[in-house]
Amino acid sequence: MNEIKTLIWKEVTLEWRQKYALSGMLLYVVSTVFVCYLSFNLRRNQLTPIVWNTLFWIILLFTAVNAIAKSFSQERHGRLLYYYNLCSPQAIIISKIIYNSLVMAVLSALGFVFYAFVMGNPVQDNGLFSICILLASTGFASVLTLIAGIASKADNSATLMAVLSFPIILPMLLMTIRLAKNALDGLDWSVSTDEITTLLSIDLIVITLSYLLFPYLWRS
Repeated sequence: MNEIKTLIWKEVTLEWRQKYALSGMLLYVVSTVFVCYLSFNLRRNQLTPIVWNTLFWIILLFTAVNAIAKSFSQERHGRLLYYYNLCSPQAIIISKIIYNSLVMAVLSALGFVFYAFVMGNPVQDNGLFSICILLASTGFASVLTLIAGIASKADNSATLMAVLSFPIILPMLLMTIRLAKNALDGLDWSVSTDEITTLLSIDLIVITLSYLLFPYLWRS
């Protein structure tokens, strides 16, 4: 736990010194939402709640890919060797998953506030939608962090990360859209139990697999 706390604090310190990374992601979200606003402002009748929901999660998905792709690619070889001698691989992958989950939760919350302000807010159950954002942020962060670790071993890591993450992210994205649709319709929470359980199970499975498999990748 001490190693995980230290590594998370290291990530926060580096992000605070290099503010352009988080600022760039916020600028990406704001600019994308504004472009969507300009596009749908001319055709107001086409922005149905289903389109609103799907568009929001696609924006967050690409934000997650751009934000987490740098998890391992920004680490130099000498720094990785330094971590190898000091920290356990389990602490490294768990710390990065926790940090990326927090970053994604912040970006998702800010993105939702700006998106709802610009495009309108058809969500009828904000509590259920918040749970959906939290589960999706954790899921995107855990999957993409593990894929980023795998892709960092290759030369063209960005392309490899996109190829490897798509078949894993797609089922999670579809389940997230379905859960968010229930929040938009204001359905009872009992209707969304299966979706919440499935998303939570996927998050736990990915985190467990990362904990078990990353040491083999780390030793290579």
